[in-house]
Amino acid sequence: MNANTDAAAAAPLLLRQDEGGVVTLKLNRPAQFNSLSHALMRELQAALDQISDDDSARVVVLVGAGKAFCAGHDLKEMRVNPAKTMQRALFDQCSKLMLTLTRIPQPVIARVHGIATAAGCQLVSMCDLAVASGTARFAVSGVNLGLFCATPSVGLARNVGRKQAMEMLLTGEFIDAPTALARGLVNRVVPPAQLDAEVKKLTDSIVAKTPVAVKAGKQMFYRQLEMGLVEAYDLASATMACNMMSEDAQEGIDAFIAKRKPQWKGR
Repeated sequence: MNANTDAAAAAPLLLRQDEGGVVTLKLNRPAQFNSLSHALMRELQAALDQISDDDSARVVVLVGAGKAFCAGHDLKEMRVNPAKTMQRALFDQCSKLMLTLTRIPQPVIARVHGIATAAGCQLVSMCDLAVASGTARFAVSGVNLGLFCATPSVGLARNVGRKQAMEMLLTGEFIDAPTALARGLVNRVVPPAQLDAEVKKLTDSIVAKTPVAVKAGKQMFYRQLEMGLVEAYDLASATMACNMMSEDAQEGIDAFIAKRKPQWKGR
């Protein structure tokens, strides 16, 4: 191996930066377009598990190093271990990771500056929010390789319309950022130079809220999606009643009535 290859092999697969309650996790396999190897998924899973228990962490931002956000699974690694048991372990690992994004109490924002394909598109779909550069592109392109993107379809179908999801899954074609916005895959699209500023608008807004309401609200939101209408309203009512008992909810209402800024205690 040459010096550049040695350096790439020694570089950490995941970089973390903490600032003002915002945890930025950077997928750091730029030469592989940040493809999700076993090792990268393990590191990302460990980081999210740690963040989940960290009260100082208020919001998580996922970013990608290099030109791509994430190009999906590491196909070379998958071919080295072709046994069905290994393939099932890989997709189980990935599914656990994707579910963790919805289960940690902190909102997770995908900052998408480049391509997000297959499991990379799935990663975007499973984040709570997503902000994309106008040059970003999205696809679930496994079908082009003879592999239907079954696991990415789960998140995709919970973001965009059924026929729009099936079109992407059956054709493997890319959609651009404005189309992703129109279909509901991302929240905002901005020019590349404004991407960080737009993400910061969201993180600033979330950090300014009480974590009590954010945590309870996120948990309730994903639980009710899988319920019938009656059960969903029952859960929502119970969540709001519990939320109303919190010190921060009472402080927020009192501050609103008094026309002053609330002083959150996190309780």
